[in-house]
Amino acid sequence: MRALVYHGPGRVSWDTVPDPVVEEPTDAVIRVGTTTVCGSDLRILGGDLPQVRPGTVLGHEAVGEVVETGHEVHSVRPGDQVIVSAVSACGRCEFCRDGHYGQCHGGGGWLLGHLVDGAQAEYVRVPFADHSLHRLPANLAGDDAVLFSEVLPTAYEVGVRNGRVRPGDTVVVVGAGPVGLAAVRIARLHAPSRVISVDLSPARLAAAARLGADSAELPGRLIADLAEGPGADVAIEAAGDPESFVLCTRVVRQGGHIANIGTHGVPATLHLEALWRKNLTISTGQVDTFSTPALLDFATSGRLHVSDLVTHGFPLDRVEEAYEAFARGGETGALKTVLRGGRG
Repeated sequence: MRALVYHGPGRVSWDTVPDPVVEEPTDAVIRVGTTTVCGSDLRILGGDLPQVRPGTVLGHEAVGEVVETGHEVHSVRPGDQVIVSAVSACGRCEFCRDGHYGQCHGGGGWLLGHLVDGAQAEYVRVPFADHSLHRLPANLAGDDAVLFSEVLPTAYEVGVRNGRVRPGDTVVVVGAGPVGLAAVRIARLHAPSRVISVDLSPARLAAAARLGADSAELPGRLIADLAEGPGADVAIEAAGDPESFVLCTRVVRQGGHIANIGTHGVPATLHLEALWRKNLTISTGQVDTFSTPALLDFATSGRLHVSDLVTHGFPLDRVEEAYEAFARGGETGALKTVLRGGRG
């Protein structure tokens, strides 16, 4: 098959590699119909995740068709259309039983495109298939469905849920990339009084306004007013940048919540000398994807609209162009960039 292979920081190539096969009785092999590029993939290319070994096929989000299963897989069978979760869950360990799949101690967690070959390929092997695949609803297109692999669960679980967004809250989302914008959209389900999106890119601020932010702002007067006034009830950090994290600590009110979504590749300073009296709750997290079924229900019932998060599409064999468009999203306007293909 053809796949995007990582060769070390800054180096990838579209190569021919062996087709994946069922290695464990709990595996499934999926023919990839739709996949996508994630900010974590850019972090890998930047050398921020040295545990990713050269030779690894990248990508951890996909929609496709089951072509083969191990004899211990019971929830899907060949021919089923499925959403591949970005997180693999053994389903047996203490963390999985509590729904903390990202912390799986039974051999799961973030595997695809990280510790094992991933989904930016014509086929992908999915470990622990019974707990890591979701049947594709008939009325959900592949371009939309791939958002349920990681982007939407991350925005909800690590951002909106950890931030404890409640009716009437003022919510500030720092970072208007795909996950930050998904947090804007999902926060709306909790009836906040105001959702403010903050970014440095005019194109992404325009997207935030289209996606439901009450205000879409450069860091400036509005943010200063929040910092000097009552403050935000919830600040969601979705940029993975030290300055963005500091901004969240400035705008949040006493007793408020900071929910860190962003993947940080360098240290961020925690100014406890200014924060210790504020009674803040600061949360971080690896997405678990336990919320995927509930989010799918919201989408199929018409309560959650996600199509406008996808802005660019490419054939799978143009994956390197997709990376370029996504990496320059602040200039290109690219949000979620999907790749369509697979081998028949």
